[in-house]
Amino acid sequence: MAKYKRILLKLSGESLMGEKQYGIDEKRLAEYAAQIKEIHEQGVQIGIVIGGGNIFRGLSGANKGFDRVKGDQMGMLATVINSLALSSALVAAGVKARVLTAVRMEPIGEFYSKWKAIECMENGEIVIMSGGTGNPFFTTDTGSSLRGIEIEADVMLKGTRVDGIYTADPEKDRTATKFSDITYDEVLKRGLKVMDLTATCMCKENNLPIVVFDMDTVGNLKKVISGEEIGTVVHN
Repeated sequence: MAKYKRILLKLSGESLMGEKQYGIDEKRLAEYAAQIKEIHEQGVQIGIVIGGGNIFRGLSGANKGFDRVKGDQMGMLATVINSLALSSALVAAGVKARVLTAVRMEPIGEFYSKWKAIECMENGEIVIMSGGTGNPFFTTDTGSSLRGIEIEADVMLKGTRVDGIYTADPEKDRTATKFSDITYDEVLKRGLKVMDLTATCMCKENNLPIVVFDMDTVGNLKKVISGEEIGTVVHN
């Protein structure tokens, strides 16, 4: 039995690179599509937001001399490319998927609205919401928080390369210990980099819990949906 009826799945753009140095790894994409299909078949309504860091990251572009607004707009377009790739992989796996965009760009995707997204999910489609919030200076973390709250998701599932939240970066500090669950207040007090500050505060204020888990291990998404205690739960 699925623990959640409707979820917002946040995927990192970097994870789509898989073994590559840049762009999209077709093998990783197919693995993601298979995992998403598995939970979709359990009747879970799924909204997805994907980052664009495997193609272009606005903030790093600004550090290299790009205008920040144009850099962020390039980052938004990178999320659209990733969203189209994932929707293609899902359709190939036999699942109906629809791409909605935060900025008008028909026929590439339909213009996002809460009502359109919910209607599509209730009709059994997986909805991929691309283009961030449509505004510069906001990350895709904030975009996923906003969309999760808008579509009235039960939870945000943040799929990363790490298996949860630690006291420090486990890739750099071997003494880092993992939290099984943690409150938003504690995350803010400790300055933990779960998501950016705006996204964290939005989830806290709107009481949207987050589960941070390792999406790159095949089968983990189904385990989270089934209520297994993997990853870290962030809550009020």
